[in-house]
Amino acid sequence: MAYPDQIFINGTVITFDKEDSTVEAVAVLGDRIIAVGSTNDLLLQKGPDTEIIDLQGNTILPGFFEAHGHFPGSGFLEVKGALLWSPPRGSITNIAELIAALQEKAQNTPAGQWITGFGYDPSKLKEKRHPNRYELDQAFPEHPVWITHNSGHMGVANSNALEIADITKDSSAPVEGLIERDTKGEPTGLIQENAKLIESFIPPLTAEQFKKAIALANRDYVAQGITTAIIAGGIDPKFFHGAHVKGLLDIRLINISFYKPDSVPDHVDTDWVKSKGVKLFQDGSIQGYTGWLTNPYHQPYSEEDPLFRGSPIHSREELTKLINEIHSSGRQVVIHANGDAAIDDVLFAIGEAQSKDPRQDARHRIEHAQTVREDQLDRIKELGVTPSFFNDHVFYYGDDHRDFYLGEDRARRISPLKSAVDRDIRFTLHNDTPVTPANPLHLVNVAVNRLTSGGQVLGPEYRITPYQALRAITIDAAWQAFEEQDKGSVEVGKLADLVILSSNPLTFDPTKLEEISILQTIIGGRVVYKQATVEV
Repeated sequence: MAYPDQIFINGTVITFDKEDSTVEAVAVLGDRIIAVGSTNDLLLQKGPDTEIIDLQGNTILPGFFEAHGHFPGSGFLEVKGALLWSPPRGSITNIAELIAALQEKAQNTPAGQWITGFGYDPSKLKEKRHPNRYELDQAFPEHPVWITHNSGHMGVANSNALEIADITKDSSAPVEGLIERDTKGEPTGLIQENAKLIESFIPPLTAEQFKKAIALANRDYVAQGITTAIIAGGIDPKFFHGAHVKGLLDIRLINISFYKPDSVPDHVDTDWVKSKGVKLFQDGSIQGYTGWLTNPYHQPYSEEDPLFRGSPIHSREELTKLINEIHSSGRQVVIHANGDAAIDDVLFAIGEAQSKDPRQDARHRIEHAQTVREDQLDRIKELGVTPSFFNDHVFYYGDDHRDFYLGEDRARRISPLKSAVDRDIRFTLHNDTPVTPANPLHLVNVAVNRLTSGGQVLGPEYRITPYQALRAITIDAAWQAFEEQDKGSVEVGKLADLVILSSNPLTFDPTKLEEISILQTIIGGRVVYKQATVEV
């Protein structure tokens, strides 16, 4: 008989198994769970070298699953450029402060080298607009500059950067995205939905910077109880496998490759790094005015076009062709669609693909799905599509969606989680880190309370329970990624990926869920984060 390496006793173990069981104890051997049940029963399995961990009433859950993010993006930002967040995340309130933050970060940057920043939000700046190339030129006459919008879907370049990228008044419009121009036809510096026009000229991180970025991001994730993270369009997964082998990385990763015609995506399938699905885009971001809406934006992007609705990335015909190609190959479609017009296109294309080549349990995903309508949720249920909601928008951008982008009626029902629950649609919640910080318990808090950063309740009828929200960052997230056999619940045979909390979120004051602390994060039976001592 093989004795457990560890037995956790005297706790509340929320298993998320099929019976919604709650037990007292869990036993681990190697990297797997070998028993769950009562403290007394599991202590009978104790061996001479078994470590007994007394939870003293604390709560164990399956490790949290970041269903959509861009690891190690948060680490990249710390290493590479200036952070330009506005409240509630940062302090930038106007363009002068934005430029000052860039200048502080770039104090020792030699002339001719790139200066970058991330996270500015025009709706939260006093000027209510993007900076322009000339304002950046005045502050940085000898440097190329590129700053990225908080959505990650656009940015502003100064004149030196535009010159390096050979973007001029005479440049043709790009096939994808937009080069904004002034009344004289000159580029203003703003480039939407095609950052590679500039970023392809920015030198990549050095090997040492990349290692540091991974370490910083890993630190942030494990401190929030995250044990698996999906990279929604990422770096060659073989690199991350190497980082695990070298002991540089604790969390498990699933890489979703960007769609590339006529190419086979990089593939890895280990306990630590896997390749799953194919990523597409059908629109951009609501707060960047590049989301594709059925009805016009509440406040138009420009007075010249009061009926502006954004625009799609692909025609419906082209999208249908792409989705059919991925679907017929047996892979999972993972498609970014924020606006309801974009979601209409996606559902049409998936419906066509399923009609042509029916597949059971394809689990095609719609990412973000901010403005999904009730009739679209009906079609999502019918097609077996699974949304991953970026419900952090309620907190970080809900006030702006209400006041600027969508108006009261549409804003109140962004990420309509209760509507999905009512239809028995399985879905996930995500932070889209680094767009918002990696913090699964914050997602739960937002799902349960729907409070904006301004302290206003946005769409209370779309609130869900703590248990429903926790499913969306554990077992349903594992299911969405075809990982439910190994992850997402505390059951015999599954990986010992666990998080220990200071309180039970099912009985804690639901208005104060963010006060619950992560005490430990355990991956494969190994403690990778420890905030406080749990007595042995």
